[in-house]
Amino acid sequence: MGASAFYLRDESTPADRDYLFGYDVVIANTGDQPVQLISRHWLIIDSAGRREEVRGPGVVGQTPHLQPGEAFKYASFARLKTPWGTMEGEYQMRRDDGSEFEARIERFYLTTEVAIETEKT
Repeated sequence: MGASAFYLRDESTPADRDYLFGYDVVIANTGDQPVQLISRHWLIIDSAGRREEVRGPGVVGQTPHLQPGEAFKYASFARLKTPWGTMEGEYQMRRDDGSEFEARIERFYLTTEVAIETEKT
């Protein structure tokens, strides 16, 4: 499971404190049983400490069913009021036998070039 983020400069309006970030996620079934992604939970925190939780069924309107060794990739976006923040969360997964487990997405950063330069000074 991995995620990478990028700043969407052309869709952002920093003067209005509107920063849009895209992110790509790859979900791979590394187990020995088929699994289905049932729901998601994201925690998004901007640099001012504002927290937003996003919960819902599936991802991008899908609940992918993955055979062992298969992967599913999707892209989405997050909007912040600051030039940097973080995202982390988990997916609720269900095996074909009905048992469920959480697949964790470790924290990753949403940053603009401006935020990176500011952090260096």
